[in-house]
Amino acid sequence: MLGLKLPTDPRWVNIVEKNIEEILTDHAYCEQKAASTAISLIIGYPGYSELVSEMTLLAQEEMSHFKMVHDLLLERGLHLGRERKDAYVNKLMKFFPKGGSRNDQLVHRLLYAALIEARSCERFRLLSEELEDKKLAKFYRKLMISEANHYTMFLSFARQYGEREVVDKKWQDLLTYEAELMKDLGKEETVHG
Repeated sequence: MLGLKLPTDPRWVNIVEKNIEEILTDHAYCEQKAASTAISLIIGYPGYSELVSEMTLLAQEEMSHFKMVHDLLLERGLHLGRERKDAYVNKLMKFFPKGGSRNDQLVHRLLYAALIEARSCERFRLLSEELEDKKLAKFYRKLMISEANHYTMFLSFARQYGEREVVDKKWQDLLTYEAELMKDLGKEETVHG
């Protein structure tokens, strides 16, 4: 369903289990960045009423997820650490050339967001199926469903605002590029790394 061309090695979960505080901290910041992306799209494209409405809901949902992850940290006697750079996102965002029409920029941002959500969904599925901590596994199962919905929403908006054939080609090219990036990732206790 997600279209990812290179699945995460299931052994990534073993890395995560050795440092739950690290994955939860990284996850919390991912949720915060997702809310920020939604707000940024509202600010950048205020004339797109349907997009603004959905991004308003998304920003609220992502901040509620941030709170849920933060609460999990506190329940475990842990604290929110410092924000980490997301090498995956930084490398991914270099795929499309800078510039172009305003509409092309929107489509590119939506495709990036769709792919980030798809990869998060895939990682959360792995965590929900493989973590020994059943409470945490259940938590990630619930969030996996949310991420899948976000992925489809972003991809649908990209297809709505761009020419379908062109958008689908860009999407496939981005998926291929992302698969190459993933060959060097999956070795850290981060959502995307």
